[in-house]
Amino acid sequence: IFSTITSAELSNQSRRHYGSKSNIPEDFDIDMEDPETEKAAVTIQSQFRKFQKKKRDEKS
Repeated sequence: IFSTITSAELSNQSRRHYGSKSNIPEDFDIDMEDPETEKAAVTIQSQFRKFQKKKRDEKS
């Protein structure tokens, strides 16, 4: 269900959809009780941790 996309791709998708950053809605209606939301959060956190580890390893 989840696909791996980069933040640049996400930004490009947002710009195409909303036109510019100023048109992106500030308020999102997200159901925090939805199991799919939890899965998405875990996936995002996992990818972020991998990114941080890779970034830290490249410095050393």
